[in-house]
Amino acid sequence: MTTTHWTAAHLPLVEGKTIVVTGANSGVGSGIAKAFADAGAHVVFAVRDLARGTEAARRIGGSTEVRRLDLADLASVHEFARDWEGELSILVNNAGVALVPQGRTKDGFETQFGTNHLGHFALTNLLLGHITDRVITMASGAHRAGVLDLDDLDFRRGGYGPVKGYGRSKLANLLFTLELQRRLAHAGSSVRSLAAHPGYAATELGTRGRNKYLVVATHLAGRLFAQSPEQAARPVLFAATEDLPGASYVGPDGRGELRGEPTLVGRSAQASDVALAGRLWAASEQLTGVTFTPPADAGTTRRG
Repeated sequence: MTTTHWTAAHLPLVEGKTIVVTGANSGVGSGIAKAFADAGAHVVFAVRDLARGTEAARRIGGSTEVRRLDLADLASVHEFARDWEGELSILVNNAGVALVPQGRTKDGFETQFGTNHLGHFALTNLLLGHITDRVITMASGAHRAGVLDLDDLDFRRGGYGPVKGYGRSKLANLLFTLELQRRLAHAGSSVRSLAAHPGYAATELGTRGRNKYLVVATHLAGRLFAQSPEQAARPVLFAATEDLPGASYVGPDGRGELRGEPTLVGRSAQASDVALAGRLWAASEQLTGVTFTPPADAGTTRRG
């Protein structure tokens, strides 16, 4: 399913809708936020750095607000959700870290798994009672390199590598999307859970704190081959607004899914494992202390 030359101009009217975008201050997140703001939505920048978020919101314009959210700190996630009032049309779980040296979040989780998966897992479940349309979670083609060891999710027994850690976190994002959709359908909710990946985008993700030569090479490759943040945002915008089945996965249609028009794409066998998704969910609940809370419309639209 590909829409030829699908751009942000194809966004349906979202005027008056409230949309939260985590990590909206830079990279693909800024492209997502700008497109929604340009289309008339009220966009909430959920960011760790309020100063950078405020500057990004000023540049984008439109109806925006900035709220602090540190996905590597569950106390911050709880505070963000506790302060939320009113309806939330769309939650875009975009923020993340990539290819970082081994480290720990404030709660002791491996940095990439804790931030990219567990932070968004907790945030989504804490906000579900307010969400009326859908949850979009940012995944990556790197999920294919991920291996999920439920007995050692934090690599505490060794074997950590930045690529392995990132792949695991992105695999977890897809499994989370799958299990969330199953739970939403079982609860009879019309809210949908979908995933998207941007392809190759010219952003700073994966370069902070890295060797300066890697940073230079990344920027050079970006200028030559990568999509702009606005182009890379299209799969998320497509997933957030087109009439797609729950648990759909959207990415670019070009070679290697690096760039192109948004379309439904495939995923690895492990990322399609319903039983594994359920076990990861149970482990995530235990680690975060956050459980599934059905949306307000649960029980009104039975989907199976």
